[in-house]
Amino acid sequence: MNDTIPETAPDAAPDAPAAALDMTALQAELEVLRAMALEQADKFVRAKAETENVRRRAETDVANAHKYAVERFALEMLAVKDSLERARGVSLPEGGAGLDKILEGMDLTIKLMESIFQKFAITEVNPGKGEKFDPEKHQAMTTQATDEVPDNHVCQALQKGYLLNNRLLRPALVMVAKAPATNA
Repeated sequence: MNDTIPETAPDAAPDAPAAALDMTALQAELEVLRAMALEQADKFVRAKAETENVRRRAETDVANAHKYAVERFALEMLAVKDSLERARGVSLPEGGAGLDKILEGMDLTIKLMESIFQKFAITEVNPGKGEKFDPEKHQAMTTQATDEVPDNHVCQALQKGYLLNNRLLRPALVMVAKAPATNA
């Protein structure tokens, strides 16, 4: 019995510090692994959020592509409508039956184009005399000194502008009033 007690006693004493060292190393390794797990979880959450943001942006891009797909078409159609309106505005001598038919056809064409514009959510921007100048929808081509219209208001619309789904397609070209110079 005495032989077994001394053998276990000397072995127990050296194992205690080794076990403590192993436990400390394991705790340190556990902390490192916990930190790595937290870092990976954070990266996962960020990647998931980024994926969701990309998905939302893609949905918005597709919706805008559908909404504004006719933009080039609409720009081309504006020139046709402008030409028809200019032609309709020309004063011609009255009396010719053929002339009346030409004017009637132009009026019908303009009405047809207006219905197409309405169908595709294309709306006119046609500022009237005295309307406040809006740089979001109007493009000032020139200024005119006048007392008839307040400063920074539209004197005359030179060309209509258009909106596509409430987004500016072409600004209205306008003449803007400025206060007349005073001689002092």
